[in-house]
Amino acid sequence: MSQGTLEKRQFGHRSRLALSPAEVSKNDAQAHAARTMWNLLHAWWQMMPKEKRTLAHADAAIRQARQDIDFLAVLPAQAAQTVLKTYFRAWKNCWEGRANAPKFKGRFRSVMSVDIPQGRDLNIVRVHRRWGMANIPRVGRVRFRWTKDLPVGKHAGPENRITGARLVKDALGWHIAFRVQTLGTKPEPHSGPEVGIDVGTNVPIALSDGETYEHGEWLTAKEQARLLHLEQRAAQRKRHRKPGERTSRRLHRTYDQIAELRAKAKRRAFDWQHRTTTAIARTYGTVVVEALTLTSMVKSARGTIKEPGKHVAQKAGLNRSISGEAWGRTVSMLTYKTALLGGTLHQVPAPGTSRRCSACGITTPGSRESQAVFVCKNPDCGWTGNADHNAARNVLHLYRTGLARVPAAGRAVVRRAKRVKPAAAR
Repeated sequence: MSQGTLEKRQFGHRSRLALSPAEVSKNDAQAHAARTMWNLLHAWWQMMPKEKRTLAHADAAIRQARQDIDFLAVLPAQAAQTVLKTYFRAWKNCWEGRANAPKFKGRFRSVMSVDIPQGRDLNIVRVHRRWGMANIPRVGRVRFRWTKDLPVGKHAGPENRITGARLVKDALGWHIAFRVQTLGTKPEPHSGPEVGIDVGTNVPIALSDGETYEHGEWLTAKEQARLLHLEQRAAQRKRHRKPGERTSRRLHRTYDQIAELRAKAKRRAFDWQHRTTTAIARTYGTVVVEALTLTSMVKSARGTIKEPGKHVAQKAGLNRSISGEAWGRTVSMLTYKTALLGGTLHQVPAPGTSRRCSACGITTPGSRESQAVFVCKNPDCGWTGNADHNAARNVLHLYRTGLARVPAAGRAVVRRAKRVKPAAAR
């Protein structure tokens, strides 16, 4: 591809922090204070009349709260201002139809995070090949894994610099995600070929040109055995706990070990998706995928008391497989990567792509004999091939016939239909 005009780009880079127990405690306190600040803002919003819901009134409210509530003072003032701006942006996204209305953040079901909005506060230096150091407000100098070159020191400039960061905690510990602004070249239109993509559970990604991308289990056999052992141990300890009794430290430790293994599997899945989508975006100029309604696909088959569902356990297993493949995340990655490399991504209607013959264009009952085999039952055709590749060819055919339903290039999230503002927001 040829070079185009220059443009500013924003990138994110995440690294693991090496913190002492005291530093972990300080970060935890800041994250809980940020979550509490969000919940207080949400309660204030619901209580105030419409004319009082302004940024100035909210700013005055959180300043007063930081003075009245001692533990909120551990959160730096700039981080508290970021919580305020994020909350107001969440309502704006709701009103414009891009997201649901903001809600209260639970203690155990929300991601613990703290924003550092100013890049100059970080004062990043590289210690040696593997480690760097950064300053975290009210925590101090901390080490982080240097896995990618960052624009610091003589390599930084007005057009190539770190604009801020966010501290995020998961089951593997605290991480720092840097926001990097750089000056790059706007790519020319990608000259690569067109390709249709079919996603599945047995074959994760199948392309219309016959290529497939598959992966094994995210955990090794030894790790899977350890996970099963830990889950059995947790169930046994929970069974012996009396109603209303506090969870023991041993059970908490078992839960943490289970979460660590699941987080390790999730990060391996992220890595595979990133490498796969990057390879597809670099190779093909036009990528076509199905517009799947994932929320409907993973609904439970339990039914109701009057009309109970059938094959509930089998459907639950299928739902877990679909959620594990994270098809929506794959499409999101392809969306921004194709746009970054000059390509385009399109979505087409999904119904019928796995039952239609890509050779003759006719849908006949029983053509898909198994998960992997497609045999066209049309007497005038009789085409035989892989069922996943057949579906991918149908996806590409729908795009070529002008049935692209959602032009998704350049957007990581498809905009939702506009809705009426919730009563709490009026």
